[in-house]
Amino acid sequence: METIVHVGEALSEAGRNNIKTQPAGSNSAQRVEARQPSESRSPATAGKQLQVAASGTVLGNKVRTLLRKRLGEEVYSSFFNAIEFDSFENGVVVASVPVKFLRNWIRTHYVADLLECCQAEFKGAERVEVNLRQPRPAVRQPDQGETNQSNAKPIAPAPEQSGRGGRDADPAVFPRPSLNIPVLPHPAPTTRIGDFEGSPLDPRYTFDSFVVGSSNRVAHAAATRVAESVGFDSPGFNPLFIHAPVGLGKSHLLHAIAWEVTRRRPDAKVLYMTADSFRYRFVEALRGDDPLAFKEKFRKVEILLIDDLEFMHGAQTETEFDHIVNTLLDSGRQLVVASSRPPAQIERLNERMRSRLTRGLVTELGPFDYEQRINVVEMRVAEKRVMDASFSLSRDVVELLAERLTDNGRELEGAVIRLFANWQYVKAPITVEVAETVIRDLVQGLEPRRIKIEDILRIISRHFGVSKSDLLSQRRHRSVVWPRQIGMYLAKQMTARSLPEIGRRFGNRDHTTVLHAIRKIDGELNGNARLRDELEELKKQLNQ
Repeated sequence: METIVHVGEALSEAGRNNIKTQPAGSNSAQRVEARQPSESRSPATAGKQLQVAASGTVLGNKVRTLLRKRLGEEVYSSFFNAIEFDSFENGVVVASVPVKFLRNWIRTHYVADLLECCQAEFKGAERVEVNLRQPRPAVRQPDQGETNQSNAKPIAPAPEQSGRGGRDADPAVFPRPSLNIPVLPHPAPTTRIGDFEGSPLDPRYTFDSFVVGSSNRVAHAAATRVAESVGFDSPGFNPLFIHAPVGLGKSHLLHAIAWEVTRRRPDAKVLYMTADSFRYRFVEALRGDDPLAFKEKFRKVEILLIDDLEFMHGAQTETEFDHIVNTLLDSGRQLVVASSRPPAQIERLNERMRSRLTRGLVTELGPFDYEQRINVVEMRVAEKRVMDASFSLSRDVVELLAERLTDNGRELEGAVIRLFANWQYVKAPITVEVAETVIRDLVQGLEPRRIKIEDILRIISRHFGVSKSDLLSQRRHRSVVWPRQIGMYLAKQMTARSLPEIGRRFGNRDHTTVLHAIRKIDGELNGNARLRDELEELKKQLNQ
């Protein structure tokens, strides 16, 4: 009988509900049923229920210990202190965090580490999902009359209501930080055309929340004009190509366009997709022998927004994207593209596509100036004050962040999130000294991020669409060998590991195999601008 461990349920809830586990093959399998408090509960059932809850608690705590050892105290405290493990079902471990930034950051940077730690404790785990934590309904205390009528014992308060470490604390529940952070009850909204769904949109990314300055005024004006002109005979700049390094607002403007178009015309056919999502959906269509239906869906689009064009990899994917862009532009539909570089510097674009993308407006987002950085910090603080009105930063702290964190807006947002979490946990004034401690790893000039071979395997697997197990296997097909050789090359370039150690981490291979891979890539680099460009992209992803 397969038992599903549901984690984080209050023991007080367990005391008044009878939780049943169902066999995996039954019609009502893999769900938890709750009876009304008035129903009887046998000692054997109650004991089994507590055993399930306690088992989940032990496993979750062990995963936390592994994460702390693997990532270090600083990373664990910054990103995993508030994680909860909600369920384990069909090989999927479901975890949750209270803040969208934490969810996105863990998904982007630490999901492989989290999965490995979960696999060590949750036997049979194949995948881990990190979600936003759902708000929990308040537990109502029965009044005196109800208590007398039912002869029921008062319901114990949930752990959040009990004092930490107090007598009411539930030993069978994962520790919960008492964060007063509201969480969206639904997944992030997306654009869609019929049943074809785009990538998620962030509700915060609107034109109103975009900080305009001298470095981005033209791009902001162009994006606004595009959003206002969709659906008219003479669209705005078409295509609109926005380029900038990471964290300067490219995605923000694309999301803002999508929100503004749908606000003005709720029936507008808007589709926002990242290049990764486009590639994934196209590969799905190829596997399902349905590429024509994939292309047909884009004929209904009035405005297509593509983010992170530099990640549009694969000859077939690039060709399909080329056809779709030509169809849209020839029929007068609006196209907006964002990338870290202008079209002329994206080597994999063919000349026809490069010409198409530059026939409209190509505009760049420059680095934030000091006043923009001040405004970004103040706006992020205002967002947090909606969640907790007692949170604030002094002018000295705001200026410290603006002076020290000069690269991009994501650094500033991350700093505010860290300071907000520190306030939630400690409830002590955030002084300049506290702020310096919290953001010290974000400040330029400190030791760069240490790259691990596990990071390289994760990025290579995602980039080439090859599973980690294939990379470590003995398969010698070119679709596996080439990514494996690039991974070995990057491991030598970006880590301090020896050749024998790299070989062991890549499926127990001999050091001569690693040496051959390095020489192979070195030889291919001569005169191969596309490969150089691809390696730079991989290094950039590893350093993020």
